[in-house]
Amino acid sequence: MSQAPLVLVDGSSYLYRAFHALPPLTTSKGLPTGAVKGVLNMLKSLRKQYPDSPFAVVFDAKGGTFRDEMFAEYKANRPSMPDDMRVQIEPLHQSVIALGFPLLCVEGVEADDVIGTLARSSAAADRPVVISTGDKDMAQLVDGHITLVNTMTGSALDVEGVKEKFGVAPEQIIDYLALMGDSSDNIPGVPGIGPKTASGLLVGVNGGLTELYAQLDIVPTLPIRGAKTLPAKLEEHKEMAFLSYQLATIKIDVPLDIGLDDLQMGRPDHDKLAELYTLLEFKSWFEENQRDAKRSGQEVTVPVAEEAAVETELKYTTILTQADFDLWLKKLNDAKLIAFDTETTGIDAQQAQLVGLSFAVQANEAAYIPLTHSYMGVPDQLDRDTVLRALKPILEDPNKLKVGQHAKFDMNILANCAIGGDQNCGITVQGIAFDTMLESYVLDSTATRHDMDSLALKYLNHTTTSFQDIAGKGAKQLTFDQISVELAGPYAAEDADVTLRLHQTLQEKLNAIPSLSKVLSEIEMPLVPVLARIERQGALVDANLLGIQSVELGDKMVALEREAFAIAGEEFNLGSPKQLGVILYEKLGLPILSKTAKGQASTAEAVLAELAEQDYPLPKVLMQYRSMSKLKSTYTDRLPEQINPRTGRIHTSYHQAVAATGRLSSSDPNLQNIPIRTAEGRRIRQAFVAPKGYKLLAADYSQIELRIMAHLAKDEGLLHAFRNDLDVHKATAAEVFGVELADVTTDQRRSAKAINFGLIYGMSAFGLAKQIGVDRKQSQAYIDRYFARYPGVLAYMERTRTQAAEQGFVETIFGRRLYLPEINAKNPALRKGAERTAINAPMQGTAADIIKKAMVAVDNWLTSSGLDAKVILQVHDELVLEVREDLVDQVRDEIRVHMSDAVKLDVPLLVEVGVGNNWDEAH
Repeated sequence: MSQAPLVLVDGSSYLYRAFHALPPLTTSKGLPTGAVKGVLNMLKSLRKQYPDSPFAVVFDAKGGTFRDEMFAEYKANRPSMPDDMRVQIEPLHQSVIALGFPLLCVEGVEADDVIGTLARSSAAADRPVVISTGDKDMAQLVDGHITLVNTMTGSALDVEGVKEKFGVAPEQIIDYLALMGDSSDNIPGVPGIGPKTASGLLVGVNGGLTELYAQLDIVPTLPIRGAKTLPAKLEEHKEMAFLSYQLATIKIDVPLDIGLDDLQMGRPDHDKLAELYTLLEFKSWFEENQRDAKRSGQEVTVPVAEEAAVETELKYTTILTQADFDLWLKKLNDAKLIAFDTETTGIDAQQAQLVGLSFAVQANEAAYIPLTHSYMGVPDQLDRDTVLRALKPILEDPNKLKVGQHAKFDMNILANCAIGGDQNCGITVQGIAFDTMLESYVLDSTATRHDMDSLALKYLNHTTTSFQDIAGKGAKQLTFDQISVELAGPYAAEDADVTLRLHQTLQEKLNAIPSLSKVLSEIEMPLVPVLARIERQGALVDANLLGIQSVELGDKMVALEREAFAIAGEEFNLGSPKQLGVILYEKLGLPILSKTAKGQASTAEAVLAELAEQDYPLPKVLMQYRSMSKLKSTYTDRLPEQINPRTGRIHTSYHQAVAATGRLSSSDPNLQNIPIRTAEGRRIRQAFVAPKGYKLLAADYSQIELRIMAHLAKDEGLLHAFRNDLDVHKATAAEVFGVELADVTTDQRRSAKAINFGLIYGMSAFGLAKQIGVDRKQSQAYIDRYFARYPGVLAYMERTRTQAAEQGFVETIFGRRLYLPEINAKNPALRKGAERTAINAPMQGTAADIIKKAMVAVDNWLTSSGLDAKVILQVHDELVLEVREDLVDQVRDEIRVHMSDAVKLDVPLLVEVGVGNNWDEAH
């Protein structure tokens, strides 16, 4: 029987990866726990895979290592550890030990060195070793006994795997890293040598650095791009290459006071785990620990608060009889607040079919009413239409208060549910007073994700049943109507119950901050039915016109591809970062402006844009190609496929709880990002058309964020410009450039516009110089003159920075908050970024609040007036309406009034209105 492998876990690697890759979680007291949960999940998974193995979980110790003495700039590029990660280290270490895993931290060396020493020692004793890590440096340890596994991705690397992945054998990995460097550890390597060149060199000389430097004369003959220039480059950086070799080498002789026999798993400390899981609010693990302790005959002292929570009885009912339904109808009629949820065949609210509904009126008690489950052997269900007709008066009663989680989806499903087969006879849900997704979002837009699973874990310490748990995964995943009622019932009932319990918790927190409670009740909740109506209305698009545009874009892409091949002198795949990197940096010798996390020269959009600005021809062509490709794949090809077969229209989905500042976003399709500065982008808007007898009307706030700046800063110069309807950019140009208003040139106005908007977004003198084409000194002079002319703006910025640092958040005019966890960070870059956000967020957030209030006002007016006009789109600061032709003048005048009056500022809000047969014409 083969020996169980020694399992060595790179705890530090997984701590960083879990922290950055997984959704942030915090306890009700604000203690971050996401990284702890991620690492412990990984360890539990490994333990199941290797139940008989000895283990060691190895973490970096505090303080420097021998590599810092060797090279002072080692790991200098790494930002300091975030505070939210640092506070998780101690509870993670304690949890690892309490679970019975041997934990090692050795001063003066890194976790890699401890792992390397143990791995080689075990391999020398003919014992197999599994190293669990996500670190590529560890590949140097792989041999016939040692394998790498990445628990987060499920991948494994043996000797052949290393060769396939890196192009070199494990014994050449150190040489490979020495040549290409490692930006994450600030190992310098040889500038300009990437992974492909490094592997090509080592394979070509059939050895490592020593063999390479002994055979530099053969390098030009190797089949490597740019081989002729490599010998000089290698010779120039020889000293750095060998230093990099030392830095990349994992020690395998660290003196350790433990042996392999000391790495056996210990018994779990159930008392300590109970204490830790209570602190970390890992409720499901707490309960699992209690069961494990009981099975092993141990008595565990349960903290009082947890003891009560563990024993809570859930009363979930699946309603299959008229008697049970009548009982719940009475409960719903008598309830002061109803939590409800729909179960459907899909997630497209305009096409999915209703499968069932769940309700809760008090915590820990809920019911599910299955209506259209359709698998073999399904029990008899109540008649769908009879149930919906009975629920309709309750759901449509505006005085019967309701709470949902992402209730807009449920509203649209019920509006489209066609009782009796009549498409015009659905349920128009009214009385949605609360939405737990929006309660969480308003409370803190950035603290967590706002889906039910994340909220339940954060605020209730409850792990919900996931859809995959009952439906399966991948291609074989069942739709909800195919899931057995026995499984579907508790799952659906839990949704309603958790929604109610979340509301009870979140409402209490919001009530403690009246300004946030007001944002929820006066802005976000009134907007929910408005957005639901806009989504159901949809927008008409001309699929034929999009098809023509797609062909034209394809032709332009072919021409650009040919131009790229001509510049490169060969054909290559424009979509391949690898091939592109070789062409740009090895063949054409363009400067490397940035590297990827893997140390490869970056071909990201921002890098190409910067190279294009430096007048390199290939990056310019590539930027055009990528722009065309994105328009084609995202819009001209995709939009026709998104036309709803029932309505003949496109129905985007609007999201209230995504952007941190309060702005709406949209998806399927995302209409916020259609470019309007290019002719091709504007042509896509031409495909959004008005039906016969109607026009499209676009109403857009003009310079709203600058107007908000004037209001917030109380600067007399800006207030004067807006109150007197001056061209604010010309007015700024006159002030900054010291000329009369009438003498301002087009270029001066353009520069002033860049200054006006740049300062709102925290643009530096360097950034402004780049944008307006002057040197940094001149740019700084413009900014200084701007602040001298508009001192109120400078005072606002300084005041905002100070307030943000003191209170940890900024607010919009209406009291919406944006928390800034890094406003007092020791890292200057993080702190400066938070300060820029602090200055901009009140303006951007207030603009978002204003358009939301305007949407509600316009919707109320259209609903009460009965006019044949409907809002079909909202994009940034713009509303697009479909209006009957004979009503255009009336609607134009009225909408300007309603949008201008949405809020009273110290300066007037200007609304520009356009009309046309398509969106582009109207805009």
